[in-house]
Amino acid sequence: METQAPTASFTVIPNRRPATDEERWLAMEDPVFGKVFTDHMARATWREGDGWADRRIVPLAPIPLHPAAAVLHYAQQAFEGLKAYRWADGSIKLFRPEANAARLAASCRRMALPEVSEEDFLAAVEGLVEVDQNWVSGTDGASLYLRPTVIATEASLLVQPAAEVDLLVTASPVGAYMGAAGEGVSIWVSRGYHRANPGGTGDTKTAGNYAASMLPQKEAKEHGCSQVLFLDAREDTYVEELGGMNLVAVRADGSVLTPRLTGTILPGVTRDSILTLLRDEGRTVEERDIALSELVEGMESGEIVELFACGTAAVVTPIARLVSDDLDVSVPERSEDDGPSVAETMRVRLTDIQYGRAEDPHGWVREVVPAPEG
Repeated sequence: METQAPTASFTVIPNRRPATDEERWLAMEDPVFGKVFTDHMARATWREGDGWADRRIVPLAPIPLHPAAAVLHYAQQAFEGLKAYRWADGSIKLFRPEANAARLAASCRRMALPEVSEEDFLAAVEGLVEVDQNWVSGTDGASLYLRPTVIATEASLLVQPAAEVDLLVTASPVGAYMGAAGEGVSIWVSRGYHRANPGGTGDTKTAGNYAASMLPQKEAKEHGCSQVLFLDAREDTYVEELGGMNLVAVRADGSVLTPRLTGTILPGVTRDSILTLLRDEGRTVEERDIALSELVEGMESGEIVELFACGTAAVVTPIARLVSDDLDVSVPERSEDDGPSVAETMRVRLTDIQYGRAEDPHGWVREVVPAPEG
């Protein structure tokens, strides 16, 4: 009989065949983002009339799913992304998991899914990290990416909210993502394809938004670009966000500009954190509609001196160039006398808080595993 021990409200059923130390070391040496997974996953099931139950942490394995499961036909799904970090003292922390819990609850409401309470969200995530803590690397820049997902599992072809839903949480060791390095990446400005419409699900973290971005993302790669930038669906004029990241521009006077959250843009936790840190520095931060033409003219005149993208996976990625069928414009080159860029400064400030190298003035860090005694 399997030994079971409770972690918060989630019962742990250990994996009888976990990865060996050597297998785990090899898997974590240079992981491709989202391709390597830990030994366990968290799971809970919701049934109409009963609520959430069967909270457990179990061995990672494929899940049985009926071919008529609602998630496969009607994309009734929502998900999140956050990271666990190992500090120099050996402890493991999460960064703003309460914000991810709130955003998942909002996404579930929009997708007519049962909400996951903050208590259940934290118990699932923290329980999984505690069980698979050996997968949290102490290598500089490494972390454990956590993917909570809510899916409609009821076998029904009726177009209505599902009566059975699962919460799943998987964990994936990761290193740097999308080359978050110094010189910056090229971004394809999508024409004709739009990520979201007013009144739609643009501010919801759900699979359909990402599926819709894949064709323009393919188009971006065909033009030698790393990502795609979407314009608004109503006028095809205003910049919104990238396929999976928010956009920030820096002016020559040091002020910062970013698209406002209008319901068509995902409210990124990293975005909010960076804007908070920028305001802490005393910088003026404007959140408003930004026409693509304003960005282009600003880059050409030198009024806009930096562009960068931000998100949980990439943290901060400098943008060097915007490309489309009718434009090809680069951010002005920086000289050594300019000092560190705002993008690099924000990347360092944020990651220093996440890894415990700097003070956490806003109380964003939450401990999961304490430092070993002695």
